[in-house]
Amino acid sequence: MANIKKGDLVQVISGRSQARGGDRGKQGKVIEVLVEQNRVIVEGVNFVTKHVRVGQTQRGTKTGGIETHEAPIHVSNVALVDPETKKPTRVGFREESVTKDGVTKTVRVRYAKKSGKDL
Repeated sequence: MANIKKGDLVQVISGRSQARGGDRGKQGKVIEVLVEQNRVIVEGVNFVTKHVRVGQTQRGTKTGGIETHEAPIHVSNVALVDPETKKPTRVGFREESVTKDGVTKTVRVRYAKKSGKDL
């Protein structure tokens, strides 16, 4: 089961600090998860510039130029944010029994672990 899924709020925990022009400490929502490459694309984090060749659309308007968009970041460099404390936390799994149509089924569920400092 995956620790981080699309739509989760995550925080960048490694890299250059924001004071030095990096993204460490920034929080954002996961736009896409690239499972094969163990990478995630986070909204507002790891911007790169891309040079796009000038072209024309069907209406004749010009396209192209320099665009910026989010690049993938490795899963190990982000941490899930606890919805209660708004701080990065580790992810655990517990088994819960779900009853549907009279059938009881055991399902693994993600949950945000509490850090030792907050206890």
